[in-house]
Amino acid sequence: MQENQNNSEIKIEDQKIQRNPNLSITEALIPVIALIGMLAYNVYVFGDDALSGSNQFILLIGGVVAAIVGFKNKVSFQLMMDEVAENIKSTASAILILLMVGALAGTWLISGIIPSMIYYGLQVLNPTIFLVACLIICAVISVATGSSWTTAATVGIALIGIGGALDISLGMTAGAVLSGAYFGDKMSPMSDTTNLAPAMAGTDLFTHIRYMAYTTVPTFIVTFVFFLILGFTQSASGEANTGQMITDIDKAFNITPLLFLVPVVVVVLIIKKTPPLIALLAGTILGGIFALIFQPQVVAQVAGVEKLDFNSAYKGVMKAITVDTSVATDNEVLKDLFTAGGMKKMLGTIWLILCAMVFGGIMDAIGALAKISSFMLNLFDSIFGLFASTVCTCIGLNITASDQYLALVVPGKMYAKAFKDKGLAPENLSRTLEDSGTVTSVLIPWNTCGAYHSGVLGVPVIDYAFYAMFNWLSPFMTLIFAAFRIKIRQLANK
Repeated sequence: MQENQNNSEIKIEDQKIQRNPNLSITEALIPVIALIGMLAYNVYVFGDDALSGSNQFILLIGGVVAAIVGFKNKVSFQLMMDEVAENIKSTASAILILLMVGALAGTWLISGIIPSMIYYGLQVLNPTIFLVACLIICAVISVATGSSWTTAATVGIALIGIGGALDISLGMTAGAVLSGAYFGDKMSPMSDTTNLAPAMAGTDLFTHIRYMAYTTVPTFIVTFVFFLILGFTQSASGEANTGQMITDIDKAFNITPLLFLVPVVVVVLIIKKTPPLIALLAGTILGGIFALIFQPQVVAQVAGVEKLDFNSAYKGVMKAITVDTSVATDNEVLKDLFTAGGMKKMLGTIWLILCAMVFGGIMDAIGALAKISSFMLNLFDSIFGLFASTVCTCIGLNITASDQYLALVVPGKMYAKAFKDKGLAPENLSRTLEDSGTVTSVLIPWNTCGAYHSGVLGVPVIDYAFYAMFNWLSPFMTLIFAAFRIKIRQLANK
């Protein structure tokens, strides 16, 4: 989610949905079809390098196509720019969080926090149980914090490192991390999307959570079995190399359990509902302090000096926070694990988010988002059709609006009356919003959530999308429940 901001900060539910009666459904879909076609060709040409900048420009071109459609339907340029500005404003917190995550990763590397997690993880985890362990660890942390973003930025980064050391596919590891993280994202009462969905549908928080458990728990069990089976297919060859890696980590850093005090403090701050920016800033500063206490030799190396003084200590910590940093090692596998990009690493992801918000803002301004949602609402008449329409709209808005919140807010506002007219309790809608809007956002490369997680974990969306089983299975599970009328609660007066 966009992520764990206090509910007082979530103003997007008050946002007005722009409608344009002059716009036809064909015109509303033109920018979507153009965008998908251009992105497909761009990825074909550039491959994994598409996110280096060309996809960002394609999103802007998609915005131009939407603007042309808008001009044809007498939508003013000023209105489009106002909606773009509103969209970008809504991502300000997410952008600052991204920068702070980059800073935190840098100080957690030079302080030895991440290397210590990898060091102890290599001794406890083996390839067979590793993926299941990732799933459970991230689920527990995410339920406790209510934040998939914080989970990925802390234990997620460490688990990616351990997975690489065990020679397990980074896509598999990221899929397990995100499946667990989004389980907590849905089920934690501290999650902002878990509060937003029932607010949009017209039910209360704990009714929503109880009702959501009917589809979420079976999905998690299937995901657990999937990673359990997948674990048995992993070669144990990774274990043979871990002894040397453990030794080399110990050579490069002073490893001690005391370093875990920093991540514990961050998790406690999040649980206590401290704003994520403050919690991550605290983790970054504590990481820098612990680096000076426990790893002065590493700080000196980063600063490019033989002996630390105040100026060189400051330089070393600031370099770790802001730019590319690496810790020397002769172990080829550890070279990648001993690098961090600091705040600089997150700039590409921020660029992607800003361009996505331009496209989404113009689509909203010309009335395309409302038109597509209305079209989907009228497409089906049956109860199952209503659920299917809601699912498709949520996923479609994650693709077109590039924002998880809009994927909850727009369908929530537009479908609430339809659910009521069918005699369905509002928790049916709130559950469907979460099952299809919250979790699928991470599967779209240019969505704020997909961009964030691929940037933080260093794994392209296309590499982890299949393995993020919890995320793509959830919408299917809610449709199965709808098709067979399982736990479809009726309104009392019906």
